[in-house]
This record gives sequence, structure tokens and C-alpha cells, in this order.
Amino acid sequence: MAKKSAKSAKSAAKTARGRGGAKSAKAAKSTKSTKSAKSTKGGRGATKSARGTTKRSKSGGGRGRTNAAFMAPVTPSAQLAEVVGAQPMPRTEITKRLWAYIKKNGLQDQKNRRMIKADASLKPVFSGKSQVNMFEMTSLVNKHLQ
Repeated sequence: MAKKSAKSAKSAAKTARGRGGAKSAKAAKSTKSTKSAKSTKGGRGATKSARGTTKRSKSGGGRGRTNAAFMAPVTPSAQLAEVVGAQPMPRTEITKRLWAYIKKNGLQDQKNRRMIKADASLKPVFSGKSQVNMFEMTSLVNKHLQ
């Protein structure tokens, strides 16, 4: 039995020398466990600074950047201005105000929440329809933006 364990220790030492140049199997194991691996978290375009905070590169990535088309102020028509206000604002703000109006007045159908009921103020915006789908609503509202 002593011969087998000595043989296995010799072969382990040979393979360890072949891999990393260590002189014994114990040394090979210790160098293997102390190697530091770089973290690849943070995604494309992100680098980690010495303090541990992540900095994004200016040219890369789609996250964290807003689309200028959504943030450009648009002027609502007179019919839409009754609901969201008359001053120019970004499309995102118009959508927020429209949904706030819908929820405040309880205009969502209770069974099918995708359907929006039109009241007197929204009927001209919805092209005279009494009820529209929420996805159809966005295309109808876009017609009222300049």
C-alpha cells in the first residue's frame, strides 16, 4: 500500500509541475486555490473602479440612456389638452397624465382591464368611440400630438 501512495504522490507532483511549475502536489493545490478570478459582472461597457463602483462607458450600452424622441416636447391638441393640459411636454409625461386621468375617473373596464371607456372628455380623443383597447388608445392619442 505504501508503494501505491508514493507512486500517486509522484504522479501528482509530475502533473503539477507540468501545469504550473509547482514542486509538490501540495504546492500545486495551494496555487490553484489562491488564483484570483476577474468578475465579468456589469455587462458590456461597464468597468469597475478601485472603489468598487461601476462606471459606464459613454459609447456603449442601451440602458441608462433616454431616447431623445420620447423626451422632445410635443403640443397636445385642444381635445387632448382638456385631459392632460395645454403646455408642451414629452410623450412620456402625456402618457402618465392620461393614465392618471383614466384611473382617477375609473374608466378601465373592471372585467377586461385592457379596455378603456371614454367619457365626455376622452370621446373626441378616441375618434368618437365609446370604448377602445389600451394599445389602440396610444395610436389614437398620437394623432392628437404636434
